[in-house]
Order: sequence, then structure tokens, then C-alpha cells
Amino acid sequence: MSKIVKASVDSLQKAIENAMHAAIAAGDLPQAELPDFTIEVPADTSHGDFATNAAMAGARAFHSAPRKIADAIVKHLSLEGTYFDRCEIAGPGFINFFLNRRFFGDVLKDVHRLGKEYGRSDYGKGKKIMVEFVSANPTGPMHMGNARGGALGDCLASVLDAAGYNVWREFYVNDAGNQIEKFGLSLSVRYQQLFAGENAPELPEDSYHGEDILDLAKAYADENGDSLMEKTEEERRAALVAFALPRNIAKMKADMKKYRIEYDEWFLESSLHESGAVKAVVDLLAEKGLTYEQDGAIWYKGADFTAKYAKVKNKDDEQPKDEVLVRQNGNPTYMTADIAYHKNKFDRGFDRCIDIWGADHHGHVARMKGAMDAIGLDGEKLDVILMQLVRLMKDGQPVRMSKRTGKAIQLADLLDEVPVDAARFLFNMREASSQMDFDLDLAVQQDAQNPVYYVQYAHARICSLFRKMEENGVTVRECTDEELAKLTAPEEIELIRHISSYTDEIILAAKDYDPARITRYVITLANLFHRFYNACRIAGEEEGLAAARLLLCEAVSTVICNVLHMFKISAPESM
Repeated sequence: MSKIVKASVDSLQKAIENAMHAAIAAGDLPQAELPDFTIEVPADTSHGDFATNAAMAGARAFHSAPRKIADAIVKHLSLEGTYFDRCEIAGPGFINFFLNRRFFGDVLKDVHRLGKEYGRSDYGKGKKIMVEFVSANPTGPMHMGNARGGALGDCLASVLDAAGYNVWREFYVNDAGNQIEKFGLSLSVRYQQLFAGENAPELPEDSYHGEDILDLAKAYADENGDSLMEKTEEERRAALVAFALPRNIAKMKADMKKYRIEYDEWFLESSLHESGAVKAVVDLLAEKGLTYEQDGAIWYKGADFTAKYAKVKNKDDEQPKDEVLVRQNGNPTYMTADIAYHKNKFDRGFDRCIDIWGADHHGHVARMKGAMDAIGLDGEKLDVILMQLVRLMKDGQPVRMSKRTGKAIQLADLLDEVPVDAARFLFNMREASSQMDFDLDLAVQQDAQNPVYYVQYAHARICSLFRKMEENGVTVRECTDEELAKLTAPEEIELIRHISSYTDEIILAAKDYDPARITRYVITLANLFHRFYNACRIAGEEEGLAAARLLLCEAVSTVICNVLHMFKISAPESM
């Protein structure tokens, strides 16, 4: 929490503990060990800014009714030296506390002093966290799910960084295994169809049928002609994959960069095979007695490890089972490479690893966490966020095809049609676990209906105000406690209270892996600012009050900027 909020809570906790000791000494409470109690912000702050359950928590220790305990606490309570000026007993024994004016003034001073650093904390204590996200298959273009996963993963990484973690962003490139074999086959068939006429093979049903495969085959042919027609099938596929895969990966990197996502590493699956890490996992599990051979394949005794994490509710759910590590043909499975990859992550010293996967991978979560236990690591340190599907909407109807290309809409198409600011903001408005509609019309709208425009406009409005005030020789300045105490309007108090919660909101978003919490927070901040701006004049007011209100506007501007810049969204000074 912010320094000011923490100071207020700490001082209140000490005051409550002192009141209990005083009540015991006076005989108003029996001798007993003080109970643990909480201090929280109530849902309705009209009943108080903070509330404690100390009286209810002490019922057993003091063998007394909570209301009687609350009366004793309040009787001996001294709020001197705290940020509170009064309290009330409510319901069965809750005690509600009301902040004094000094608190609200000190919040603004804190924001003014910290500026870009306001909201950051050391909650994470520098622990190393990897966020692996998008990791799209490199055999084809990126799609809408990758657009949502990109915004979610990058914004989550930024929230974790602001909460004091040492964050690493990673993209796992599946450039080995079955999908690459299928990629090579698909390219080979398309290439042969360019030159072999009626004798060309047909594209198998289970291969890649996208237009991008044909485009890549044509691109190779344009540069090298029919030179591969005389090669063996194995040589042809290898040459085409060697040509096409780097192009696809380069396109992925370009799309991610356009989306303002920079990874610390693009990790190649092939490196795990080349280094022997995949084989080493099989050997490790064998040494632990966790493998067996059946029908020419090597299996991993994973059922019991998976069961620890599986959420099996009835017999119709997928039951934990053993997994194939190496197929009959000697090739390791995707599961084996994935175990090797996650072992590699933890071997690099990460305290926690976060994966963002599509919801269709839900069955793989328990298998992978269980596999970490099986190889001697801790599956509890692997967290998987399952992301639900995105439905693209236009004119109230689902959209599946791009007008520009006539093909399925890709991430690149979206970023051509929609501002990156809007895409990053709107894709980060809902929890990963909820399905979402992305409204193309809303994303390009330039009015208050568009949430990102609404927030950016609040910032631009403040910048415009500052320019007008400067024309009259008035600028933002530090204010005295007496001047800040003039901020008493409900709209001012509610706005400052919301600003004071920003650091806590980041910590909660980091704990819950929910960066959308901050998007919602900044929308509320913009709303509260517009309400304040419409209710409280600045120009023409008494100088001290005008100065305090300008400092409040600066605080709003600072927090909006900090949120938008954290999420790599622009904060325009005029709109």
C-alpha cells in the first residue's frame, strides 16, 4: 500500500491495541491475550473510511459480547497522532473510523513528490517471475486469441513489475515436433502443385490449408524456381521449412513490436532437442522409476501426479492418466518437450513461472504441474492462466473475415484497423477467465463511449486546464496543510480517496494476476475526475483553494499517466 495509507493503517492498529490494553488495565475488559483483528476499507465509505472487526475477533478471548467490547475499546481510544479524527460503533460491534483532512492533503503531497514512481511498491521483494505468453504456433499467422493474450500477458508483466517483482517476458517458439513436420509436408505439397500440374499431390486433410502456406511456397519458387522438384521429399521439406520458418517468426516479432510488446527472449523449442534437454527429462523420469515401455513407446507414470492438481468432479470428466513420452518411432511427444521447457525455466532461477494459455489447454494444466513434482520441482510454483475466447463484433454482429483480405482476421489485420491504444486497453478490460466481445466500432469511436478515449480525454482535459491557467500566470505549486484542508467537497474527497488506493490496487492486481483490475480502476478515476471538474471551479476561486484544486488535478493526471504508460498506451495532452 502507499506510504500514507500504510501509515494510517499502522497508526490505527497501534491505537486499537493501546485501547484494549487500557481497557484491560481499567477493568473494562478481562485480562486476556489481544486477539488478531483486521482493518479494512468498508464497501460503503459513507459509513467510514476504515473499519475493524476487533470487537468480534475478541469475543472468545474476552468472553464478552462484541458490542460491549467495542464500547470498551472506543472508551479508551486515543486517535491523537493518527490520520483519524473520530469513530463510530456500527451493527454487532464493527468500529468505523473517519479520516481527518491531513490524510487527504498528505496523499496529494505524496503523489506530487513521487510523480512517475507513485503506485510502485516493493511488495514482490524482487522475486524473479517469468510470464510466458502468446507463444503462437510459428506455422501460421497470429489470430484474435493472440491479440487478447498479448495484451493480458504484457499488462500483467507490467503490473507485477510495478508491484516490485523482477519480471521476465518470454515467447516459446514451437519450432520442432509434429507441427513442423506438418508444416514441411504442407509447404512441399503446395510447392509441387506450382510445377507438377495434374501430377501434383493433393493436400492431405490434416495438413495446413491456409493461404499463407501457398504464399510461402510461391515466395520460395519466385526466388529459387523449381530447383526442389528434383530433390528427395525429405530434402524438399527441409529446404522449405528452413526458408519459411524464419519468415514466419520474423513476422511474429514484427506484429508483437507493432503491438508494443518486447520480449526478453524468444525461446526456441528446437534448442531443447539440440542440447539434449528433452532426452535428459526422459532419463530423469526413468531414474526415478516413473517410466515404462508399452507397445514400443516409453510412458510416464503421471496419473497420480496429475491427480493432485486435476479438478475431476464426476466420472464423465477426463480422468488422470499416464502419458506417452517417446512414440514408437523414437520421437518425443509435445508433452516431453514441454516438461523439458518448464524444467529449463526453473533451472534459470525463476521463483515462479506464469503461463497464459487458451482455455482449450485446460486439461494440460494438471499434467504439467504434476510433471514438475515428478521431476523434483514444485508444481505449485507454476501458475497457468486460462484465457477464454474472443468474439470480434461489428454493427452488432460477429465478424470472422477481413474485408481487406477476404480471409480470417489476423492480429496484423486488427492492428491495421484499430488503434493500438484501443486494442491494448479494450483487450485488458475483463478477466482472462471470462469470454469477451471485441467491438470494432467502439474501438475506433472518438467519444466518451470508448473507454480508452474517455480516460485519455480526462488527461488531455487536465493538460488543457494547466495551459489556460499558465496563460494567467498560475501554475501548479506545493500547498500548505491549511490550503489542502480547504478540499472538503464530496467530489474532492472521493477523488483523493480513490487516488490513495492506487498502490493497493496494483498489489491486488498482481496477487490475483488480474491486470484488468487496473483498467477498471483508471476508468473509475476518469469518471470521478469528470464529476469533480463539473462540480468544483478553479478559475475565479480564492487563491489557496484554487492552488489545492490544481494540485489535485496534477495528482489525477499523474496517476492516469502512470497507468497508461505502464500499459504502453499513450497519454495525449490534447484531443
